[in-house]
Amino acid sequence: MSNVTRLSSRADNAPPETRRPPHSVPADDLVAAGKHLRDTIPRSSQGAWKRTKDRSDPLEILRASDTGRIPELIPIRYGRMLQSPFTFYRGSASVMAADLFTTPTTDIRVQACGDCHLLNFGGFTTAERNIVFDINDFDETLPAPWEWDVKRLVASFVLAARSNGLSDAAGRDAAVACARSYRERLREVAEMSPLEAWYSSISADDVVHLLDDSDLKKNVRHRIDKAQEQRTSEVDYPKLAEMVGGQVQIKDQPPLIFHMDAQREEGFREAVDEILAQYRHTLPDDRRALFDRYRLVDVAIKVVGIGSVGRYCAIGLFMSSSNRPLFLQFKQAVASVLEPYAGNSLYDHSGQRVVMGQRLMQASSDIFLGWLTGLEGRQVYVRQLRDAKIKPLVDTFDRSMLEVYGGLCGWTLARAHGRASHPWLLSGYLGTSATFDEAMGDFAVAYADQAEQDHAALKAAVRAGKIKVQIEKDR
Repeated sequence: MSNVTRLSSRADNAPPETRRPPHSVPADDLVAAGKHLRDTIPRSSQGAWKRTKDRSDPLEILRASDTGRIPELIPIRYGRMLQSPFTFYRGSASVMAADLFTTPTTDIRVQACGDCHLLNFGGFTTAERNIVFDINDFDETLPAPWEWDVKRLVASFVLAARSNGLSDAAGRDAAVACARSYRERLREVAEMSPLEAWYSSISADDVVHLLDDSDLKKNVRHRIDKAQEQRTSEVDYPKLAEMVGGQVQIKDQPPLIFHMDAQREEGFREAVDEILAQYRHTLPDDRRALFDRYRLVDVAIKVVGIGSVGRYCAIGLFMSSSNRPLFLQFKQAVASVLEPYAGNSLYDHSGQRVVMGQRLMQASSDIFLGWLTGLEGRQVYVRQLRDAKIKPLVDTFDRSMLEVYGGLCGWTLARAHGRASHPWLLSGYLGTSATFDEAMGDFAVAYADQAEQDHAALKAAVRAGKIKVQIEKDR
């Protein structure tokens, strides 16, 4: 049975035996089984990328994903994707999912991120108010082959290097560093007890220790300290809210923040209260008690990201009895882009799929994570708008820093993949040589070329008037 047949024959996404082998199987046997997989899927073969003759038109895949989006926001989506091959790549996870399905895989499954590019990583504050570095976007999360996350991640480094005016050699070195770190750190996770792996995290100190330059260390430490001092909702409050007629409300900043016409309709607030009651019941009892100390005062649409543009995304402003603000984000969740190729989610509710995947992969997740079914039947997940997030300044990275960041992202992904799986099988396949690392360098350059070709196709479609775009002046 071919690799493609094995994957497509699954009717659902129940984790296969390779993902959860019996607990009685010794680690040495799992390592041996992983090594045996090299006979059918050589590690060097993972570096191959060649478009198939029957490859789906990437623009048709993107247009298909426009279904259900807010029509007037779709041109903003394409305007953001048009800016560069890198921004195109960030918004085209569905295109790459179709391509990854045609690439070699060992069929070892993990809880995958699904949209694992280098800008979906960063620092944020945990419930204990510590800064950790982790993956921070899970809209596409699903159990799937581990290679798919790694390949999407390494290719993003070559595209980021090109965007920064760096050479392909620099991008390839960062991709290889990422793959090497993934391989080496996964073995470290495998050697931990399951509890140690579950509790493991990457702290702010861990990040600083990776840096050699003293001035860079100082700058990063300053950003971390500043983030820890902030209470994000209170920082956002003057930017996002204003007083109107003696009432506080979210400030309209069209076309990116605006109130819905439906809010003027009779019964809107009652419907929102019912929706919030659904969300409340997805929270643990202690978080319900915390949530109950706030009241909703306003809600508005807020356009975010690239791939998410046009999907329903709102922010709710909540206030405590002492008028302290809390912003929650309500983001539409649809089927993962991986589902046509890896099987349907175990969860009927896409918001629940996102929440459960995030809890499996992150060292510490947002305390307000939950889900609901909103207006017009939209499935939605909920989280804080931001919680002291530290966004990596990738567009400022030189060759050396991009390589360091590659190692950090590879480490993070290894921790996320190994946290709730049996990593010895995968570690046995990867081994201790650089064979897989170099293959990922080859794949990253080849697929970055493909992304550039797809971006050029988008530009041509825009010039021909086939796709409408809206270019934002201040973005």
